[in-house]
Amino acid sequence: MRVFVTGASGSIGSAVVPELIAVGHEVLGLVRSDTAAKAVAAADGTPLRGDLTDLDSLRAGAAQADGVINLAFSNDWNNLEQGIDEEARAVQTLAAALAGSGKPFVHAGLTPMMPGHTSTEDDPDTTDGPVGGRGRTSEMVLALADQGVRSSVVRLPRSVHQRGAQYGFCSVLIAAAQKTGVSAYVGDGTQRWPAVNRLDAAGLFRIALEDAAPGTVLHAVADEGDTMRTLAEAIGGVLAMPVESVPPERFGVIGRVFALDMPSSSALTRERSGWQPTHPSLIDDLDAGGYPALG
Repeated sequence: MRVFVTGASGSIGSAVVPELIAVGHEVLGLVRSDTAAKAVAAADGTPLRGDLTDLDSLRAGAAQADGVINLAFSNDWNNLEQGIDEEARAVQTLAAALAGSGKPFVHAGLTPMMPGHTSTEDDPDTTDGPVGGRGRTSEMVLALADQGVRSSVVRLPRSVHQRGAQYGFCSVLIAAAQKTGVSAYVGDGTQRWPAVNRLDAAGLFRIALEDAAPGTVLHAVADEGDTMRTLAEAIGGVLAMPVESVPPERFGVIGRVFALDMPSSSALTRERSGWQPTHPSLIDDLDAGGYPALG
């Protein structure tokens, strides 16, 4: 299968591209720079210049492919609404290009926040709050199942990680600790964050591309929920720093998300797809240290 991958050189895309190529798929990867193009080419993919705001490049990529995996998203937390709007327009463009084709379209969504219980694949997307727009975009993707597209959403937890490289939301905690000398958590720190190693997540995107039925929701969750305080303590232990509670405002707009309890399960995904995470947990990766300078 020839697969068009947006965000092909990004934190998740750089794991998904080799995962696809290793089993014989061809990859056409959307890239924004020469550096990104070289990274995709080095993984034996074919780079296509453009980004989520270049709708012509999205149409061109979808037209050349047998399937699409949409991973690109602006992680500029100072312009979150703009990033959400860009993602929505990109998905609308890809949807129009794929309608009636029967091709697979796999989109990276977010595990929902369900007050009072651990979220599952059967729960609706979160469509309100600071990232509610991303949930509405995921709903748009799932609705394509009624328009001749084999659409699916792989919901990602807030911490997609791999030691020495990236830690998802924990990257914000690490950067703040490196800057302030304090490893901080919000409130009483009992709020839980699910997590997945990015190599395990890459395997689930491939499974969705190859086998997911139209309208399928999958959860790329390995750890259902470590408390924010536990994560801060792991970071503080490695960096030899005090661990303290801070108000949500300390982390800016994303602090409102940090204050929420958001555990999530992948039990149905494992049962239905056979996916099993095998790589190190978030706590294991944090305890290993070797953090890059993120501040």
